[in-house]
Amino acid sequence: MIVAIDGPAGAGKSTVARAVADALGVGYLDTGAMYRALTLVALRDGVATDDGPALADLARTHPVSLENGPGGVRVMMRGDDVTMAIREGDVTAAVSEVAAHPEVRGEMVARQRQILEHGDWVCDGRDIGSVVFPEAEVKVFLTASVDERARRRHAELVARGERVDLRAIRDDVERRDHADSSRAASPLVVADGAVVVDTTGIGIDEVVGRIASMARELAA
Repeated sequence: MIVAIDGPAGAGKSTVARAVADALGVGYLDTGAMYRALTLVALRDGVATDDGPALADLARTHPVSLENGPGGVRVMMRGDDVTMAIREGDVTAAVSEVAAHPEVRGEMVARQRQILEHGDWVCDGRDIGSVVFPEAEVKVFLTASVDERARRRHAELVARGERVDLRAIRDDVERRDHADSSRAASPLVVADGAVVVDTTGIGIDEVVGRIASMARELAA
């Protein structure tokens, strides 16, 4: 069984998807981490974020490895643990541009499909239910208000010791929403058959419980 969780930046996809995977006892695939890892390496190597072919070549020659473990998912790139580094501000600012290139998405989608073809998974991203695995048994579109998503991102960064401006984060959330929904390759949309779940003002346990129940009902 595949549980596909899509949605905009800051909707809580990764947190919810990881918890749903734990509740169901299945694997968790964080596709956003894959794009972030590629973006990090591009920035470190000086590969221009507007150079689709060069970025696709980087994705092809330096595949991302995601390791599920008791402490969560470790993101490995070229033998380095980049789990924390991919959440830094420069990566967040550039990842939407990197992910918008059709050449990049082609490489990433092929890799994601290879993973999802074997076993049971909960997978989150922007285009899982619409492009990567449209035959997923459970499709969820997770969303929340812009203000709510900005507050969550602000709290996350403050907890990591970063000094950030809430207004600037809100502006960035809106910018990423526009970039993700208007790109030519795999734009952010509500997939056919997806259940829309608005998490504004709702606790994570309730959201996880609803999605896990949907999956269990289908598996029964």
